[in-house]
Amino acid sequence: MKKTLALAGVTALVGSALVATAASTSAAPSQPPPTEAQAVSRSDSLINTRPAAIVAAGGESYTAYRTKVDADGDAHVRYTRTYRGLRVYGGDFVVHTDASGALTGTSVGLAAPLTLATTPKVTGATALSAAKARFEGTRTANDQPELFVDASTARGRLAWETVIHGWAPDKQTPSHLHVITDAITGAHIGEYDEIEAVAGTGAGVYSGTVAVETTLSGSTYSMIDPTRGNGRTCDMNNGTSTCTTFTDADNAWGTGATTSRQSAAVDAHFGAATTFDYFKNVHGRNGIFGDGRGVPSRVHYGNAYVNAFWDGTQMTYGDGSSNAKPLVSLDVAGHEMAHGVTENVVSGGLTYSGESGGLNEATSDIFGTAVEFYADTTSDPGDYDIGEKIDIRGTGAPLRYMYNPTLDGSSHGCWSTGTNSVDVHYSSGPGNHFFFNLAEGTGATAYGTSPVCGNAPAVTGIGREKAEKIWYRALDVYFTSNTRYVSTTTPANTSRAYTLSAATDLYGLCSTEYKTVQAAWTAVNVAGNDPECPVTNDFSVAADPATVTLDPGTSATVTVTTASVNGEAQTIDLTASGVPAGVTAVFSAPSVTAGETSTLTLTASEDADSGQYTVVVTGTSPVTVRRANVALTVNGLPGCSGGNASDLAIPDNTTVESTVVINGCAGNASASSTVEVHIVHTYVGDLAVSLVAPDGTVHPLRSRSGGSADNIDATYTVNLSAEVADGAWKLRVQDAANLDTGYLNSWSLNL
Repeated sequence: MKKTLALAGVTALVGSALVATAASTSAAPSQPPPTEAQAVSRSDSLINTRPAAIVAAGGESYTAYRTKVDADGDAHVRYTRTYRGLRVYGGDFVVHTDASGALTGTSVGLAAPLTLATTPKVTGATALSAAKARFEGTRTANDQPELFVDASTARGRLAWETVIHGWAPDKQTPSHLHVITDAITGAHIGEYDEIEAVAGTGAGVYSGTVAVETTLSGSTYSMIDPTRGNGRTCDMNNGTSTCTTFTDADNAWGTGATTSRQSAAVDAHFGAATTFDYFKNVHGRNGIFGDGRGVPSRVHYGNAYVNAFWDGTQMTYGDGSSNAKPLVSLDVAGHEMAHGVTENVVSGGLTYSGESGGLNEATSDIFGTAVEFYADTTSDPGDYDIGEKIDIRGTGAPLRYMYNPTLDGSSHGCWSTGTNSVDVHYSSGPGNHFFFNLAEGTGATAYGTSPVCGNAPAVTGIGREKAEKIWYRALDVYFTSNTRYVSTTTPANTSRAYTLSAATDLYGLCSTEYKTVQAAWTAVNVAGNDPECPVTNDFSVAADPATVTLDPGTSATVTVTTASVNGEAQTIDLTASGVPAGVTAVFSAPSVTAGETSTLTLTASEDADSGQYTVVVTGTSPVTVRRANVALTVNGLPGCSGGNASDLAIPDNTTVESTVVINGCAGNASASSTVEVHIVHTYVGDLAVSLVAPDGTVHPLRSRSGGSADNIDATYTVNLSAEVADGAWKLRVQDAANLDTGYLNSWSLNL
């Protein structure tokens, strides 16, 4: 049900968005569950009376995009948002209510209410020219640029979105490239292609002998599935335009060999049917689109086309290298069609870049794997390798390994600050690794050995079936378009928080399943401030304010409040960690009794390292440990220079970032800005080093040069004249190989 609600004048907001929480699943509702229309009406009323819960602003309107009502009466209404008539990408949210209509939580991607002006300084024509320049391949058409609010990073900025249509450089892959341009500065924000590709009784090439549903007309059978929304499978005849539905006289399709064109069609048809059945029978979803429609499948696309893709409406499969390896394996089919589920469940889908894009790809890998297990064929038994049958690399190796994503040489197996900056097929690694740990556990398993990250404890899995249900529930009712693994601006809008909410809904707060979700995320280095499970003599710790900014030579105070939440009040020892060099942290009372407060004073010396840090306030009692975080920004001295001398480890196959905050440097940086870098490392050819401007623009400084030489001690001159000087600048260092490691010793910036 879609309906628009306008809030004409929100003049004051109190509080912040509620963390998505679960209503009790133990008691049956005392009244029938609400209809979808009733659920929307209730949510509309709550938006009007509690605008802070959705981080509302004046001049906004909201449209109910999708509604789900649980059997116990809990309801979840997804909304899209416009601001002064402009679409807000990343402004979508979910309102959660219980059977009585009371608000139980919200899923929100915005960090603060929108306050931006909506008059562009850069014209649409300029944005179009910039977008055309970024298109690689053959352009055939373009849409007119759309002015919108880009809130994919949780904070709104005015931008143009331009869609360029054409063909990729291989001249066979269609391309619909979305280019995002800052409408105030003209800076390139990002881009993504809506064509989501692999990138990488019938007898199928991979599925073996399987049953396929077809349609009989007269004496001819057509590969159209009447039981699953008339999904059809057709032959592209190694072209890129016309597709002819497969027909047969005796309803015995294919031979299992690629010499029969029907063999690949059997795999594709079976894959579409199995994926349809999986989502319907396991998750109660009526097909990929949710409305019972079948999925068209196009096989034998292009000539020696080593790819398969989902374009929003249909599946397309190439025949692989030398037209000998059709990309029609079951997990590939499930993976690509799961993209269709994601983009239909979440308004706009999960943003196809950074961590959100990684979660998008992980979702497809998870459900592609689930479909393979669900089919339970002897020719292609279930496993946690992605694309192992299609041999897209020509080495016999899978595309990805869920149990240890780093085995492909590019994917991140552990979350790091650099995960947001890699290709989405590689930032999917932490999500894939989490799912494997949740289902199968860590260490040696029947499907491969899963390592833990750092010193994380081992995990005992809860089984694949429960893990699948938790992930689908999180996607279905909690994820927003800009959900990430870790978010300092919107800590509630994370995959960890939402899968914990899903586990609570399905199995109960603090259940074994809930605790395993916690442990599985910890095992891939994704931490979070989870709802605490009660223990005897438990307590809580809170820090106010939770965000502190210090100029050199100044101090600020944070009130640390403790409370007894269960049993007897305990003595609590308070400590602070994560404090950067040059900053001191002193408690007025380093030991308190639960219920008492202490004042934490943070003091920055004149030469304190500027940057952005997380100070962790830890309370320790004889029974348990509780924590609260303070986001600390240390400004540099007024002027156009700054440095950070805090050591930062650079582990293998990891990207790290160190921050320098420039404060009081008027206007833009200069064309001859310098960056001085000192890195201790035993093989500098492993390293790629970049400077990241406050607006996110990346300026490469060094890309894996220097071979086996030790250490980097260099000063780089960079033209930063297009960048505003004030703000948080980051030095990004990526270790892109195994064996040799080191650390960032110091770096400085002179603008």
